[in-house]
Amino acid sequence: MSRPAIAFLIGTLGFFAYIVAVMILGDLVVHRHWLIQLLFYVPAGILWVWPAKWLMFWAARKDG
Repeated sequence: MSRPAIAFLIGTLGFFAYIVAVMILGDLVVHRHWLIQLLFYVPAGILWVWPAKWLMFWAARKDG
């Protein structure tokens, strides 16, 4: 299996798991003050970028 195919599977499953986790944790803050919601949802909306970036660079890397 090629790196891009592996990265696609890992990325899709990982992103789905991340979305589910954010939804579950989001239930804890949904009825809280807007500032608490902001402090949760802004980082939650951004944190997925670094693992995705790493995965894309790993998939595009050439061995050798």
